[in-house]
Amino acid sequence: MRFATLGLYHEANTFSPLKADRRMFGNGGVVRDEEIVCDYADSATTLGGYFTAARRMGIEIEPILFAFVTPIGAITEDAFEWLVGEMLAELQARGPWDGVLLNLHGAAVAEHLPDADGEIATRVRRVVGPDVPVGAVLDLHANVSRRLVEALTVTLVYQTNPHVDAKERGIDCTRLVAAAARGEIRPVQALVPLPLVVNIARQDTAEEPMAELMAKAREVAGWPGMLSASVVEGFPYADVPQMGMSCIAIHDGDEFEATVAAQELANQVWKRRSGLQALGITVTEALDLAVREPVGPVVLLDVGDNIGGGAPGDSTVILQAALDRGAPPLVQTLCDPDSARQCVAAGEGSEVHLRVGAKHVHSAGRPVPVHGTVRAVSDGRFEEPTATHGGFHFFDQGPTAVLDTAEGHTLVIGSKAVMNSSLQQLLSVGVDPARYHIVVAKGVNSPRAAYGAIARRMVVVDTDGITAMNLDRFTYRHRRKPLYPFEAAEFPE
Repeated sequence: MRFATLGLYHEANTFSPLKADRRMFGNGGVVRDEEIVCDYADSATTLGGYFTAARRMGIEIEPILFAFVTPIGAITEDAFEWLVGEMLAELQARGPWDGVLLNLHGAAVAEHLPDADGEIATRVRRVVGPDVPVGAVLDLHANVSRRLVEALTVTLVYQTNPHVDAKERGIDCTRLVAAAARGEIRPVQALVPLPLVVNIARQDTAEEPMAELMAKAREVAGWPGMLSASVVEGFPYADVPQMGMSCIAIHDGDEFEATVAAQELANQVWKRRSGLQALGITVTEALDLAVREPVGPVVLLDVGDNIGGGAPGDSTVILQAALDRGAPPLVQTLCDPDSARQCVAAGEGSEVHLRVGAKHVHSAGRPVPVHGTVRAVSDGRFEEPTATHGGFHFFDQGPTAVLDTAEGHTLVIGSKAVMNSSLQQLLSVGVDPARYHIVVAKGVNSPRAAYGAIARRMVVVDTDGITAMNLDRFTYRHRRKPLYPFEAAEFPE
């Protein structure tokens, strides 16, 4: 059998004024053909799962194009049509195919398309026709539309947060698409959207109530005839009609049974809706907790500047508060190309005076004056050998500098926003986070897979920013109503 694999993987924060444009994708965000094999075949990503399963099953898999940028605002119409147009032209020209494996996020938004993932899947379906099985693995933060599910034969979803099961889900998807292509199964899918948003601080699947809900999904997936069952958390920072939680079930041939299974999962989610909400603690309270800990590191999760949710990664809110109170030594990253450039130009061992961070209109905090010594400079490239959040292996934060401030803090200043999901981000530039009393990690779930191993304590901090915990800070114009907890909502149990 011969499968194609392709995808546009983007999580769009529609509250960000920065767009995912052609320049951004063109700056290392697009790989084609054998480049995809080189970058992803041995990784713990969904694509890594596709390639691994294909090798095991003797399937010829032909990579076409894969596009990815760190979460930011909506994709521009120009970039979307450029990338998807090329994908589809190649898919058409190189066919026919026995199956197609898509790598989509599920929370992509384009300027002209609120359901960008559904649009991609629908266009792919038009190219290959109704009989070729098309599968996709979505991120757990997907805002799933009926249009997307109807265009796919198999819709799987990560079931861990932090997302460390991407490769396994890719293997599962390949297996099911191959079985469908051989006529061994007839996948029938059911989607049940819930009028519900889960708070970002309640999305760790190792903690309740998500742990119980994921266990329930595994139980339902084991029912007779079931092929898969997924709870989907959704992404609340994409203001689109399909935003919110959902459940997907796939049965071998029986639409009624698939619907019963998806509804059973959805009922269990709805019963726990109040437990899926959260209130965070302030920066002052978080620093108080950190200072009282006799031993570090205490990891402060800067929710409002969550790079993995589309924030710019340059908030100075915690840094300024730590300076104001004379907190113990901390280390954190900052995305600040201008400051990184000044440090690199000055060179290692040089003293510099900078105003760091908060360089965008949507940044939290204000630029902070710092005086310090440039410890190291780097090209910003690093590798993560283990299965970290999303399974990504290669990272590039652009020209990077390590600055030791006069107050004893360390800032790793990069030129590109990169999720704090790998210890190698710091270790690769000679910074050992385990030696600091406080580590500021820009995110809430993605850093846990990295910093959980060294943290004495992890504290979720309700900071300002475009990924803030308190969703009442945002003005939504396109979401469904009613939607709990914004409004009282009813759901048939």
